Amino acid sequence: MIVAIIVALYQQASSEKNIYIMVIAIIIFMIGMMQLSAKTPSKNQDKEDDNV
Repeated sequence: MIVAIIVALYQQASSEKNIYIMVIAIIIFMIGMMQLSAKTPSKNQDKEDDNV
């Protein structure tokens, strides 16, 4: 994820912007964020368990 952020920032700052590299970096970042949020427990997990 960190590499994707660095690549995206580098591409944004360069004079020749390659849209494909930007799209790939964003996709890698979003996949990383989905995996990270899947590991984080829900704030209302206790309330949801009580309702079941």
